[in-house]
Amino acid sequence: MKSILKTVLISTLSAFIIIVSYDYLTSDNNDVLENVSKSTNLLPATYSFNTNQVAAEMTDFTIAAEKTVNGVVHVKNTSIQKNDIPWWYRNFYGDDEEEMNKRIGTGSGVIISPDGLIITNYHVIEDATEIEITSNKNKTYKAEIIGSDPNTDLAVLKINPDENLPFIPFGDSDNSRIGEWVLAVGNPFNLNSTVTAGIISAKSRDLNDRDSKNQSFIQTDAAVNMGNSGGALVNTSGELIGINTAISSITGGFVGYSFAVPSNIVRKVFEDLIEFGNVQKGLLGVSGNALNTDIAEKFEIDDTQGFLIGEVIEGMGAEEAGLKTGDIIKKVDDVVINSFSDLTGYLSTKRPGEKVKLNFTRGGVNQNLMVNLKKKNVTQFIGMEIKNLNEKEKDIYNIDNGVIIKNLFNSRLYRYGIQEGYVLLEINNKKVNDIADVDSVTLNSLSSMLFLKPNGEKERIVFE
Repeated sequence: MKSILKTVLISTLSAFIIIVSYDYLTSDNNDVLENVSKSTNLLPATYSFNTNQVAAEMTDFTIAAEKTVNGVVHVKNTSIQKNDIPWWYRNFYGDDEEEMNKRIGTGSGVIISPDGLIITNYHVIEDATEIEITSNKNKTYKAEIIGSDPNTDLAVLKINPDENLPFIPFGDSDNSRIGEWVLAVGNPFNLNSTVTAGIISAKSRDLNDRDSKNQSFIQTDAAVNMGNSGGALVNTSGELIGINTAISSITGGFVGYSFAVPSNIVRKVFEDLIEFGNVQKGLLGVSGNALNTDIAEKFEIDDTQGFLIGEVIEGMGAEEAGLKTGDIIKKVDDVVINSFSDLTGYLSTKRPGEKVKLNFTRGGVNQNLMVNLKKKNVTQFIGMEIKNLNEKEKDIYNIDNGVIIKNLFNSRLYRYGIQEGYVLLEINNKKVNDIADVDSVTLNSLSSMLFLKPNGEKERIVFE
């Protein structure tokens, strides 16, 4: 009995000691953990990041590729070049001169409506006598040219499918950002349905400061080669943000730079060609230069960013709104103007009659005003500077159509007796209503012009 009691007492005492010891030790550990938690952020093993802050999902291009690959087509351009064929070549290859002069070029196009409207580059279909479209499903169609604009290097084609076609919707190129992932979809080297990826490297890129074209390209490092022209540049949502147009290369192949016409310009040109047959350009009516250090020093200006107005054109919106030579345009609507292509690129999305808000400085003072955009009223054609007739001039000449010569630089026309103040009434026996009719004439097609002299006499010049 005594041994049993002794055993119970020892067990009870041991248990008590264990409990006290445990309580003491765990209390110390809690203090240690509390100190650690104050100095270190402990993360659970199941930690997940916030996808709204890290756009990792945007690196998956499969959805965008699947959405767009069937909306891009192969364009085959057959043209007949008028070349003199040597007799020995004709004897060797036969007498089919047309076949010997046949030239075939290829490129890409983008379906932008289910009924078969297609956008491509003008240089892809230039001088075409026959255009053949092949879809990603290997269906072939004959295409007709609805309209084209060499200045933006764009053209609209139409095919007649027997079913609704997959098409690529327009995106907003103004919302695209430098560093954003993009895909180039096209047919390089006749390799149909090729998709390459890259990022937007720059925006509002002008490839030639010295030409008269209003260039404002999206620059990317997505691989583009011969045959990609006219293809799609799309974002990761599968929206069209540009038409691939050119590469910059010393080798003739892709070396890291490709350029696309922004979709907002493409959409506006497309709608103009469909509705009007030509591009409706909404202009401010100013000329000048984008500021840089050299120009700022030349004109003793402290600012190096913006567009310096050198001339305000008579009768245009800028003059009516009160802009003056020496004003510096800083913004058009919400678009910051740092280069000429910033200005022309944004205005290329506007039509005559629309209004834009201009932010500018005059003598260092910041100002705002609204400008009504108007049609171009002056153009250059074979050494003539010509402008639209106003109502007063129409009354003086007693005519209702024509354009008047403002300046003459063509010595050949001068020898024919043509002078400033003459009115150009017809080109190739077709009436000239305004300068848009003149801009649509190519030099190769020019055969005759009819002029009206200030004394009422008419004179026709025939080119042989």
